[in-house]
Amino acid sequence: MVKEVKVSHILVGSQEKANELLNKIKAGYNFEKIAMEESKCPSKKKGGDLGWFTRGKMVREFENAAFSSKKGELVLVKTEFGWHIIKKVDEN
Repeated sequence: MVKEVKVSHILVGSQEKANELLNKIKAGYNFEKIAMEESKCPSKKKGGDLGWFTRGKMVREFENAAFSSKKGELVLVKTEFGWHIIKKVDEN
């Protein structure tokens, strides 16, 4: 069972913007560069890196997406903060 995950994310205000950026990343654009330019989260300074966290540390929708995705996978999820593109970097 996964105890902790390391993720990066990009936070934007609309599903349309999230899909636009997700398509760019899938086409080969650099995730970290897009995070620095487009994300509304303070983590943008670190290319969207949120570091390691365990269950109970993030809002439910975000946590569920982070823990249920596969390493390297990109997931789109909506929370009370907006739309997130989550990239699972690693897990323990």
